[in-house]
Amino acid sequence: MSDTNGPRALLTRIRVWLVVFIVCLVLSGATAFPLVTELRLLDGALDTWAAPVADTLPGLAEWISRVRAGIEGADATAPYLLYGTDWLAFAHLVIAVAFYGPYRDPVRNIWVIEFGMIACVGIIPLALICGPVRGIPFWWSVIDMSFGVIGILPLLAVRRLIKRLEALQRAAGSPPAAPELTSTAGRTSPA
Repeated sequence: MSDTNGPRALLTRIRVWLVVFIVCLVLSGATAFPLVTELRLLDGALDTWAAPVADTLPGLAEWISRVRAGIEGADATAPYLLYGTDWLAFAHLVIAVAFYGPYRDPVRNIWVIEFGMIACVGIIPLALICGPVRGIPFWWSVIDMSFGVIGILPLLAVRRLIKRLEALQRAAGSPPAAPELTSTAGRTSPA
Protein backbone atom coordinates (compact mmCIF):
# COMPACT_ATOMS: atom_id res chain seq x y z
CA MET A 1 0.00 0.00 0.00
CA SER A 2 1.55 3.31 -1.05
CA ASP A 3 1.68 6.32 1.23
CA THR A 4 -0.21 9.19 -0.41
CA ASN A 5 1.57 11.68 1.85
CA GLY A 6 5.04 10.20 1.58
CA PRO A 7 8.01 11.94 -0.05
CA ARG A 8 7.50 10.28 -3.43
CA ALA A 9 3.82 11.20 -3.56
CA LEU A 10 4.58 14.78 -2.52
CA LEU A 11 7.32 15.04 -5.13
CA THR A 12 4.93 13.77 -7.80
CA ARG A 13 2.26 16.30 -6.81
CA ILE A 14 4.83 19.11 -6.79
CA ARG A 15 6.05 18.12 -10.24
CA VAL A 16 2.54 17.89 -11.69
CA TRP A 17 1.72 21.40 -10.43
CA LEU A 18 5.03 22.68 -11.80
CA VAL A 19 4.48 21.12 -15.23
CA VAL A 20 1.05 22.76 -15.42
CA PHE A 21 2.54 26.11 -14.36
CA ILE A 22 5.42 25.82 -16.85
CA VAL A 23 3.06 24.92 -19.70
CA CYS A 24 0.90 27.95 -18.87
CA LEU A 25 3.96 30.23 -18.86
CA VAL A 26 5.14 28.82 -22.19
CA LEU A 27 1.69 29.24 -23.75
CA SER A 28 1.43 32.77 -22.39
CA GLY A 29 4.81 33.58 -23.87
CA ALA A 30 4.26 31.86 -27.19
CA THR A 31 1.00 33.70 -27.76
CA ALA A 32 2.73 37.07 -27.40
CA PHE A 33 4.67 36.53 -30.66
CA PRO A 34 1.81 36.44 -33.24
CA LEU A 35 -0.25 39.33 -31.82
CA VAL A 36 -1.27 40.78 -35.19
CA THR A 37 -2.61 37.45 -36.43
CA GLU A 38 -4.28 36.63 -33.12
CA LEU A 39 -6.07 39.98 -32.97
CA ARG A 40 -7.24 39.65 -36.57
CA LEU A 41 -8.66 36.21 -35.78
CA LEU A 42 -10.25 37.34 -32.52
CA ASP A 43 -11.79 40.48 -34.02
CA GLY A 44 -13.02 38.47 -37.00
CA ALA A 45 -14.55 35.88 -34.67
CA LEU A 46 -16.41 38.60 -32.78
CA ASP A 47 -17.92 39.70 -36.10
CA THR A 48 -18.92 36.16 -37.13
CA TRP A 49 -19.33 33.00 -35.06
CA ALA A 50 -18.67 34.77 -31.71
CA ALA A 51 -21.05 37.65 -32.48
CA PRO A 52 -23.28 36.71 -29.52
CA VAL A 53 -20.31 37.46 -27.24
CA ALA A 54 -19.82 40.83 -28.95
CA ASP A 55 -23.53 41.57 -28.57
CA THR A 56 -23.44 40.68 -24.88
CA LEU A 57 -20.16 42.52 -24.20
CA PRO A 58 -20.01 45.44 -26.65
CA GLY A 59 -17.23 47.12 -24.65
CA LEU A 60 -15.05 44.06 -25.12
CA ALA A 61 -15.75 43.98 -28.87
CA GLU A 62 -14.92 47.70 -29.18
CA TRP A 63 -11.71 47.25 -27.19
CA ILE A 64 -10.56 44.27 -29.28
CA SER A 65 -11.28 46.22 -32.47
CA ARG A 66 -9.38 49.25 -31.16
CA VAL A 67 -6.40 47.14 -30.08
CA ARG A 68 -6.39 45.34 -33.45
CA ALA A 69 -6.31 48.68 -35.29
CA GLY A 70 -3.47 49.89 -33.08
CA ILE A 71 -1.40 46.74 -33.44
CA GLU A 72 -1.97 46.61 -37.21
CA GLY A 73 -1.03 50.29 -37.46
CA ALA A 74 2.14 49.70 -35.47
CA ASP A 75 2.95 46.65 -37.58
CA ALA A 76 2.45 48.63 -40.81
CA THR A 77 4.25 51.85 -39.86
CA ALA A 78 6.53 51.01 -36.92
CA PRO A 79 7.00 47.23 -36.68
CA TYR A 80 9.95 47.71 -34.33
CA LEU A 81 7.42 48.59 -31.60
CA LEU A 82 6.21 44.98 -31.66
CA TYR A 83 9.75 43.95 -30.79
CA GLY A 84 8.77 44.84 -27.21
CA THR A 85 6.15 42.11 -27.23
CA ASP A 86 8.75 39.70 -28.59
CA TRP A 87 10.82 40.43 -25.48
CA LEU A 88 7.71 39.93 -23.34
CA ALA A 89 7.27 36.51 -24.93
CA PHE A 90 10.94 35.68 -24.40
CA ALA A 91 10.72 36.69 -20.73
CA HIS A 92 7.84 34.28 -20.20
CA LEU A 93 9.85 31.46 -21.79
CA VAL A 94 12.94 32.24 -19.69
CA ILE A 95 10.89 32.36 -16.49
CA ALA A 96 9.36 29.01 -17.44
CA VAL A 97 12.86 27.53 -17.72
CA ALA A 98 13.66 28.78 -14.19
CA PHE A 99 10.92 26.54 -12.82
CA TYR A 100 12.90 23.49 -13.94
CA GLY A 101 15.05 24.05 -10.83
CA PRO A 102 12.19 23.34 -8.42
CA TYR A 103 11.10 20.46 -10.65
CA ARG A 104 14.52 18.84 -10.17
CA ASP A 105 15.03 19.72 -6.50
CA PRO A 106 12.02 21.46 -4.97
CA VAL A 107 13.38 21.93 -1.46
CA ARG A 108 16.64 23.51 -2.54
CA ASN A 109 14.96 25.67 -5.19
CA ILE A 110 11.90 26.84 -3.24
CA TRP A 111 13.19 30.37 -3.79
CA VAL A 112 12.06 30.12 -7.44
CA ILE A 113 8.53 29.42 -6.25
CA GLU A 114 8.71 32.41 -3.90
CA PHE A 115 10.10 34.56 -6.72
CA GLY A 116 7.13 33.53 -8.86
CA MET A 117 4.76 34.43 -6.02
CA ILE A 118 6.34 37.87 -5.74
CA ALA A 119 5.97 38.34 -9.50
CA CYS A 120 2.29 37.36 -9.28
CA VAL A 121 1.69 39.93 -6.53
CA GLY A 122 3.63 42.52 -8.56
CA ILE A 123 1.16 42.23 -11.43
CA ILE A 124 -1.47 44.05 -9.38
CA PRO A 125 0.35 47.36 -8.80
CA LEU A 126 1.73 47.23 -12.35
CA ALA A 127 -1.78 46.96 -13.80
CA LEU A 128 -3.18 49.60 -11.44
CA ILE A 129 -0.40 52.09 -12.22
CA CYS A 130 0.46 51.45 -15.86
CA GLY A 131 -3.07 50.63 -17.02
CA PRO A 132 -4.41 54.17 -16.53
CA VAL A 133 -1.17 55.72 -17.80
CA ARG A 134 -1.52 53.73 -21.06
CA GLY A 135 -5.27 54.29 -21.41
CA ILE A 136 -6.23 50.70 -20.64
CA PRO A 137 -9.86 50.28 -19.51
CA PHE A 138 -10.09 49.40 -15.83
CA TRP A 139 -12.00 46.18 -16.54
CA TRP A 140 -9.08 45.05 -18.75
CA SER A 141 -6.64 45.82 -15.93
CA VAL A 142 -8.80 43.60 -13.72
CA ILE A 143 -8.37 40.80 -16.28
CA ASP A 144 -4.60 41.39 -16.21
CA MET A 145 -4.57 41.34 -12.40
CA SER A 146 -6.47 38.04 -12.45
CA PHE A 147 -3.39 36.41 -14.00
CA GLY A 148 -1.49 37.25 -10.83
CA VAL A 149 -4.28 35.99 -8.60
CA ILE A 150 -4.72 32.79 -10.62
CA GLY A 151 -0.95 32.31 -10.99
CA ILE A 152 -0.23 32.56 -7.28
CA LEU A 153 -2.72 29.81 -6.37
CA PRO A 154 -0.72 26.86 -7.77
CA LEU A 155 2.48 28.42 -6.46
CA LEU A 156 1.01 28.63 -2.96
CA ALA A 157 0.01 24.98 -3.23
CA VAL A 158 3.47 24.00 -4.46
CA ARG A 159 5.19 25.98 -1.71
CA ARG A 160 3.01 24.26 0.92
CA LEU A 161 3.84 20.84 -0.57
CA ILE A 162 7.55 21.65 -0.67
CA LYS A 163 7.49 22.65 3.00
CA ARG A 164 5.81 19.30 3.81
CA LEU A 165 8.43 17.47 1.75
CA GLU A 166 11.20 19.34 3.55
CA ALA A 167 9.73 18.38 6.94
CA LEU A 168 9.51 14.72 5.90
CA GLN A 169 13.11 14.76 4.68
CA ARG A 170 14.27 16.36 7.91
CA ALA A 171 12.31 13.83 10.00
CA ALA A 172 13.83 10.97 8.00
CA GLY A 173 17.29 12.28 8.81
CA SER A 174 18.09 13.43 5.30
CA PRO A 175 18.00 17.20 5.54
CA PRO A 176 18.14 19.01 2.24
CA ALA A 177 21.60 20.35 1.72
CA ALA A 178 23.63 22.00 -0.98
CA PRO A 179 26.08 19.74 -2.78
CA GLU A 180 29.19 19.11 -0.78
CA LEU A 181 32.19 21.10 -1.80
CA THR A 182 35.66 19.61 -1.90
CA SER A 183 38.91 21.41 -2.09
CA THR A 184 41.14 20.60 -5.05
CA ALA A 185 44.55 22.27 -5.17
CA GLY A 186 43.34 25.27 -3.21
CA ARG A 187 40.15 25.66 -5.26
CA THR A 188 36.67 24.87 -4.15
CA SER A 189 34.69 22.82 -6.64
CA PRO A 190 31.49 20.76 -6.61
CA ALA A 191 32.00 17.18 -5.48
